[in-house]
Amino acid sequence: MGIEDNNMRNGRGLSDQWADSMVVRPRTTERSITVHKKLVLGFAISILTLIVVTAIAVLLSVRFEECAGESSSRGGNGSNAKFNGSRDGNGNHKDEEAQPWRHLRLPTSLRPRHYDLRLSVNMDNFTFSGEVNIEFECVNSTKFIVLHMDRLEVEKVAVYSDNKKPGVMRIHRQFHYPGNQVYVIALHRELKPMRTYKVNITFDAEIESELLGFFRSSYMLQGERRYMAVTQFSPTHARKAFPCFDEPIYKATFRVSLRHDASYLSLSNMPVEASISDDDGWVTNHFSRTPRMSTYYLAWAVCNFTYREVTTESGVVIRLYARPNAIQSGAGDYALHITKRLLQFYEDYFKVKYSLPKLDLLAVPKHPYAAMENWGLSVFVEQKILLDPEVSSFSYQMELTMVVVHEICHQWFGDLVTPVWWEDVWLKEGFAHFFEYVGTDFLFPKWNMEKQRFLTDVLHEVMMLDGLASSHPISQEVYDATDIDRVFDWIAYKKGAALIRMLANVMGQQVFQRGLNDYLMTHMYSNAGRDDLWNKLTEAMQKEGKDINIKEVMDCWTLQMGYPVVTISKNYSLDHSVTITQEHFVYDRDAKIRDPDLFNRSLQWQIPLTLAVGNSTYKSSEVILWISNKTETHKVGRMDEDMWLLGNINQTGYFRVNYDLHNWRLLIGQLMTNPEIISVGNRAGLIDDVFNLARAGYLPQNVPLQIICYLPQEREFLPWHAASRSLYQLDKLLDRTEDYSLFSDYVLKQVASKYHKIGWPLALTEGSIIQASYQTEELQREVIMLACSFGNKHCHRQAVSLISDWISSNKNRIPPNVRDIVYCTGVSLMDEDVWEFIWMKFHSTTAISEKKVLLEALTCSDNGFLLNRLLNLSLSSDLVPDQDVIDVIIHVGRNPHGRHLAWRYFREKWDILNSRYGEALFMNSKLISGVTEFLNTETELNELKEFIQISGGGAGPALARAVEIVEANVRWHSLYERQIFQWLRKSPNG
Repeated sequence: MGIEDNNMRNGRGLSDQWADSMVVRPRTTERSITVHKKLVLGFAISILTLIVVTAIAVLLSVRFEECAGESSSRGGNGSNAKFNGSRDGNGNHKDEEAQPWRHLRLPTSLRPRHYDLRLSVNMDNFTFSGEVNIEFECVNSTKFIVLHMDRLEVEKVAVYSDNKKPGVMRIHRQFHYPGNQVYVIALHRELKPMRTYKVNITFDAEIESELLGFFRSSYMLQGERRYMAVTQFSPTHARKAFPCFDEPIYKATFRVSLRHDASYLSLSNMPVEASISDDDGWVTNHFSRTPRMSTYYLAWAVCNFTYREVTTESGVVIRLYARPNAIQSGAGDYALHITKRLLQFYEDYFKVKYSLPKLDLLAVPKHPYAAMENWGLSVFVEQKILLDPEVSSFSYQMELTMVVVHEICHQWFGDLVTPVWWEDVWLKEGFAHFFEYVGTDFLFPKWNMEKQRFLTDVLHEVMMLDGLASSHPISQEVYDATDIDRVFDWIAYKKGAALIRMLANVMGQQVFQRGLNDYLMTHMYSNAGRDDLWNKLTEAMQKEGKDINIKEVMDCWTLQMGYPVVTISKNYSLDHSVTITQEHFVYDRDAKIRDPDLFNRSLQWQIPLTLAVGNSTYKSSEVILWISNKTETHKVGRMDEDMWLLGNINQTGYFRVNYDLHNWRLLIGQLMTNPEIISVGNRAGLIDDVFNLARAGYLPQNVPLQIICYLPQEREFLPWHAASRSLYQLDKLLDRTEDYSLFSDYVLKQVASKYHKIGWPLALTEGSIIQASYQTEELQREVIMLACSFGNKHCHRQAVSLISDWISSNKNRIPPNVRDIVYCTGVSLMDEDVWEFIWMKFHSTTAISEKKVLLEALTCSDNGFLLNRLLNLSLSSDLVPDQDVIDVIIHVGRNPHGRHLAWRYFREKWDILNSRYGEALFMNSKLISGVTEFLNTETELNELKEFIQISGGGAGPALARAVEIVEANVRWHSLYERQIFQWLRKSPNG
């Protein structure tokens, strides 16, 4: 903590003038004079007055520091919490210099060059001590060194000059300002521009149990609890482990040394340069110097793990570290080998070599996120990197693959080139999310991820979120420290990926790659903003003779919230023209009336609309129309009465498409007679658009129900997946209504023929990982899931039979790809003994993927007592991993028999949940969304509003978004529930 000094407490802060007045002592010239007695008396009075004034100043300075502490504990408000200018060194230096510790951003006066960081880690009492030596350059003259620091006890501070007159500089005072998590060192004399200095700080701290900063976690090995410690610094937690300039723009090199008991090994971003054993049984590992990098990508770990390794053709050593039993079983081999291939893929794609000599993958028992892309030391929670091929389903393998692909992409987009500030975090997360699908296609071309699975898992999912009135632009200003965590949401990840995909399709693959190469080469080991990317992509287009200003096009997509719905209407006249309109799509259309300030801005986009026409036997080639006005008229070639229009070919654009009702009928007719005239991506897109347009009131409710009547003819997985996602959304709105069976019977009728035709996978004999026939396996799984979920009796009997065979034989012959469906169905239909059996298997299995499936199955019970028991055990014991606690609560909430239980439990345990996951806002938002998204009664809406009022609204945007969603659910019931059931009663397909 900062030393409480009594020299600065006047409530205004240290100014240069004040500092000078405190350190400069006037000199007097000695001379012989005769002093009159009155002068002596006057002099004495002056001295006495000076003493009194000094005493008052001391008292006032005490009050100043108390005020500083009070204001910091209030979190800082008003101008103190505002963003304080750009990081280019041209901000208002005088304004910064007044009280630089009060700003959200660090002052621009200093710039770090290099850190020497030495740590001594004690795993017996979970403490560590450290010494950091920071070399920095002075950009603007200042008397203040302001560093980030949080939860550290400072022991000693020294500042050195590295100039012509090296030596120790006098420190006037130092203190901690917790409001902005900074440590302030005030010097007697100024640091001068263009000169370098060093600050040396020794400190002590605890290895936290909270999963941020330098934290510990544990695991069981042969009945013994073992401990390990690892870092998680993104976005603002390096300051919890060492004093530093903890902002992305302040890149520097690092040299790390870790001292610890020799029974442990230690890892960091770079290889070990030297290892020195001490007589006391401890060892010190000195790691090589890193390239220039941001503080939040620094990492280290101390653990008892073992590893396996491979080496790339270019000599990069890749190691996967995990618990010894996981390594021995080969659970890490899959991730290790795809990482080797991915490094080569990204080097070829970006035409930029991987920058480090090694890459370690570390599988940890607990982590606040799925993974973290620390440069050279990527950390994964075990569930996202360890794979047991004998019990892991295809979906588990796919998810794991994409997490690894994502993190390896970050070694370029993030580690090598880092966003300037958090407002553009999508510049790294959007690219990594997009390349999850491109990179996975490289590994497994038959999966066809970018052209197909991207649509349902990214585009359709984020458009639901971005269609809310409470959405925000993808590039959002960060005014407050709490805003930094909030930018890591699905808008940044998934909308970022969708916009990048749209842009790549507009530019063409080769031009897009050239632009990315130029961007990476120009900004490597440095930082970049969105305009830097737009400039490089524009230059790449210009070299191809295409005069498209990428910034002008993309600013409307990144700086505006939401997205447009494009309505295409045929003009049934001789000129064969179409009228195209765009408007901001929102589910709550009344929001435009309630909040005119938000929606009267007339949001418009520059839309690359691809368009084709067709009929039962023919589809034209696509044309591209740039739509930039609210309403436009275009000619698209000859259109007969029976010809339909289709917009957004292959769903490459980030917008919805609506048509006049006659065109919708023609498209549905096409799907019923010959669906394959329309591409598989557009078939999935039509399903997603029609359900969401109806939910928002743009279309009658019967149109989506009519479109799914074609599904018995559908042979591809993707449209079935799009349909099931939309049907589950509708199911959760209807599953507690009196007439629910009308809906479920209608869905079952559309599923039945495909279910009986496609059948079940063969019972497992010899376990093997599934990857040969992705489309067939996934289609089969999707249809079985729909059949069992909506109550197909044959499906139920099959699931019960498979569970019974497992219990009686104690041999699990259930195919991995449908285990989650079978377990869930069995638990929901069978007695309490089956629940206990699954609970026992959850504890006994060592396979990470199987644990996750078993745990989720326990949430499927119809028994409220068992669901309550599971909820209580999840949070109050170590039996359920931290990462899975949130999933348990969410899955109980998705169970119609557990929805109210989960909602009540969430409210009762909010303080505990918020304290555990509060700083990891991404997890907190996931929890809030999952528990509240299917609440749909007036009573539940009032309970939610009351809860927010009582709780103080700690989760901010997530709770506001929850209110909007529940209000929409309630409104939907009042407007459309009756309409749907009336149509279902009359439907010939029901």
